Amino acid sequence: MLDLKQDEAAATDASALAARYQAVRDHTEWLAEPLQDEDQCLQSMVDASPVKWHRAHTTWFFERFVLTDGVAGRDPVDPQREYLFNSYYDAVGPRHARGQRGLISRPTVSEVGAWRSSIDAEMARLLAAGGIAPHCVDRIELGLQHEQQHQELLLSDLQHAFAAHPFPPTYRGGERWLGPALRQHAPQWLAFDGGLQSFGHAGVGFAFDNESPRHHRWLEPFELSSELVTEGEWLAFVEDGGYRQPRWWCADGYALVQAQDWQAPLYWRRDAAQWSVSSLGGLRSLQAERPVSHVSWYEADAYARWAGARLPEEHEWEHAVERDDRCNQTLDALWQWTGSAYRPYPGFAAASGALGEYNGKFMCNQFVLRGGAWATPAGHARLSYRNFYYPQQRWMFSGVRLARSL
Repeated sequence: MLDLKQDEAAATDASALAARYQAVRDHTEWLAEPLQDEDQCLQSMVDASPVKWHRAHTTWFFERFVLTDGVAGRDPVDPQREYLFNSYYDAVGPRHARGQRGLISRPTVSEVGAWRSSIDAEMARLLAAGGIAPHCVDRIELGLQHEQQHQELLLSDLQHAFAAHPFPPTYRGGERWLGPALRQHAPQWLAFDGGLQSFGHAGVGFAFDNESPRHHRWLEPFELSSELVTEGEWLAFVEDGGYRQPRWWCADGYALVQAQDWQAPLYWRRDAAQWSVSSLGGLRSLQAERPVSHVSWYEADAYARWAGARLPEEHEWEHAVERDDRCNQTLDALWQWTGSAYRPYPGFAAASGALGEYNGKFMCNQFVLRGGAWATPAGHARLSYRNFYYPQQRWMFSGVRLARSL
């Protein structure tokens, strides 16, 4: 006998997934909408990618891992596009060098837009047909989460490119684009007893593989600041000669400071005695209560030492934020550096195939950031989320929250 309720629920789920798919894809296009074609082709450093490439790569992801691998009889991806827009999936095949993405003049911006539209139409037909295999649904959800990651990267990469201009353009006007919101509360130290605690994704809703398995970890008593470090507080570090005193820095960090002549966070500029900050909303004055952003792990660690504190371990961060709502600026201000190396949780096993390369192979020589940023798409961040970057990188939306041992 036909289970009409089950069929109805499946149709509703497919309809909701189709609506979510289109909403995420539309948001990427909204982010690109103010830009000229020339803006979309900029690549200002090896770590960053052009906006056009982000739009193309996320389209390739759905074509390769959902339509081609998930639908029988579907034509393979055009080999040139696969070569140009594969990011790091070695199991898929060779790819264009990351540092040369700005040289991909063809396909053009308009051709990438047409490709996005054609894949969206194909995905809409797939979702409307129903009967999608569970593994295919999982890949669609992964693709949406992946595109949301690239929406944030699109903005961080664009900010870096615009900041390199002698007269930095404004991406969009309005308070939102000036950076994280101003701090509303005075910082206080929040104490936690520690003990044996559970960590990692609890199994409800989407999570990346690196957020699992759920596991236990012993914590010693500690304190965590209720607020993020601000530009005004960081200015005191700068004016105290923080970037010129090796005692605050690890050896690799201080060598980098000297080699690249770092004197302040990435987008700070000094004109005579005044500091200004380059943002997506244009050049603005330094603001004492705005959380400091675009700092590397090396800088965050040095500042923490100077302040008589340290960076929190990622398990401390998760434990504190989950249990005390006095922890502010957690998921919507800046990603927050921790003192934890990016390593697998006990019992972690990467998935088989190319998608197993998503996170697992990067668990080396990087540090974990927790939380979320003002540029993170709504609903994408969660307490168990583990972001990760190399200690020298600082173009992403990174900030600092301090901790102390008790």
